[in-house]
Amino acid sequence: MLDLLSEYYLVIKALHVVSVIAWMAGIFYLPRLMVYHAEQVANGLPQAEDLFRTMERRLLRAIMNPAMISTWVFGLLLVLTPGVVDWSDAWPWAKAAAVLAMTWFHMWLAARRREFAEGRNTRTGRTYRMMNEVPTLLLLVIVFAVIVKF
Repeated sequence: MLDLLSEYYLVIKALHVVSVIAWMAGIFYLPRLMVYHAEQVANGLPQAEDLFRTMERRLLRAIMNPAMISTWVFGLLLVLTPGVVDWSDAWPWAKAAAVLAMTWFHMWLAARRREFAEGRNTRTGRTYRMMNEVPTLLLLVIVFAVIVKF
């Protein structure tokens, strides 16, 4: 099995990168949709409610969830590939912590989407704007950890 992982290392790595890009696109876009959703409702424009609910649900279920799962699968395959990760270094631990935090953020967004779908959102557009900065910080940690290997 490990020989197979080594043989397909570059393919697995490419699939991991593509998955990460798709996941991050959704992670950046969903909070932005939520900003507009919260502000439209607050401004008394409930006619947009169904459109935002549909966009948020489809983004989460059709793009973000599969992308997160494939990111994890291909990432774990990379970790299992001999010679890729030296756990005595700090960088894999920093990356792992940031990926866990990104996964938490994904789940937080899913919970907020559910609140919107049920008409129970209590957060303002400003809250979603601020939370939209979280994945940027995590992305910086992940990229610098992997590239610079601090």
